[in-house]
Amino acid sequence: MNLQRCLLISKDSGLRQLVEAAAPQTKIYSTDRVSEGLALWSEISPELIVGEGNAHTLTPLLEYARQLPICPPLLVIGDRHSIKDAVEIMRAGATDYLPRPICIEDLQTAVTRALKHLTSPLPSSPQDPFASIISISPQMNLMKQLAKEVALTDATVLITGESGTGKELFAEAIHQCSLRASGPLITLNCAGIPENLLESELFGYESGAFTDAKRSKPGRFQMAEGGTIFLDEIGEMSPTAQAKLLRVLENHTIDPLGDTRSRKVNIRIIAATNEDLLAHIKAGRFRLDLYYRLNVYQLRIPPLHERLEDIEPILLIFLERAKQERGCRIKAIAPAALAVLQHHDWPGNVRELHNVVEWLTITCKAEIIQPTHLPASVKTAPPTNGLSQSPKPSLLAFGLSFQDMEKQMLEEALRKSSGNVSEASRLLKMTRNTLRYRMAKYHLHE
Repeated sequence: MNLQRCLLISKDSGLRQLVEAAAPQTKIYSTDRVSEGLALWSEISPELIVGEGNAHTLTPLLEYARQLPICPPLLVIGDRHSIKDAVEIMRAGATDYLPRPICIEDLQTAVTRALKHLTSPLPSSPQDPFASIISISPQMNLMKQLAKEVALTDATVLITGESGTGKELFAEAIHQCSLRASGPLITLNCAGIPENLLESELFGYESGAFTDAKRSKPGRFQMAEGGTIFLDEIGEMSPTAQAKLLRVLENHTIDPLGDTRSRKVNIRIIAATNEDLLAHIKAGRFRLDLYYRLNVYQLRIPPLHERLEDIEPILLIFLERAKQERGCRIKAIAPAALAVLQHHDWPGNVRELHNVVEWLTITCKAEIIQPTHLPASVKTAPPTNGLSQSPKPSLLAFGLSFQDMEKQMLEEALRKSSGNVSEASRLLKMTRNTLRYRMAKYHLHE
């Protein structure tokens, strides 16, 4: 099969000549920046991608590739002496890894081998359920790393964060990564069911338990046997249901309505809320003992305005899906339009961004999104003092790994609290047990 379009991402000007020699009669589109490469990818639909760099610099490229149902071969050229880097890149989904220095024969062989798998998708969800959560920001990637670790345990997880940040996606990925993955994942939105029906939905009922109970019905806890139950909007649960949920967490038993016998259940509970449960506790609307039972391990999903670098890859994935589903004409977004989006507060988070993309697929007639194409709701007025707004600093600039960042956060919290674990856990918004576990991981002492 002839190769027509190749995308090259490299700062080495000599590499383009090698690629041209290895793939003659092929149109080469090149850039030295990964962000520009992502935009080009969406625009030209290349049949081969060649990227030069390491696992850190190429993360956005690999993350984007993993979201696509069908992806072109991706060749990575990297350091000959970095075996760990090569392993990470191949695990992330690259088709081939070529160590520097490379010769024309090696590149030709790799191109020929790659074209045999031209329509093969990159490995994604079966090996990494968290790949469906699109992110390149260190904040989100840290959350995914922590979620992967807790998924391997049977601990109760409380996921907090604003509406539209992806709490349900995290719950699904935790279940799929857990030892309960073969069991069911049962979801219940506590805010979406009237208070008088919530208990029967959760715990089930026996025939004759109330007027309309013509026959027995299992509750969500029984349906989740051997698997996971995800309780969304847990802050909306009634006081009576809270008391019964507390018993489930303490004794792993349920009491169906109208049944005199308690029943054991083998389930894992993941709860989520976009509300301040501590404020609810002070107001008497949520039980303190239930909060401690739920908050064994807390994951705070950062809002979109705290991870502006995620806007572009998320938008490109939404556009690619629209292209696959209904032939969307839009191929990329202009830097000026992206800057407008990055100055928006995004109160609706990723859900709001998805709605903006849906609106653009209907109204935008161009192939490149310009600022004039954007809806008025996301256009931010310029500062009144005449000064330009400075972009938020990127944590990527520090070059830290997840482990480095986590360790430094722990050390700073312990330093500020003078070694007081209770105070440090409050600063980090995690339980004392979770903090002690992470301290032991990095050999930190009180």
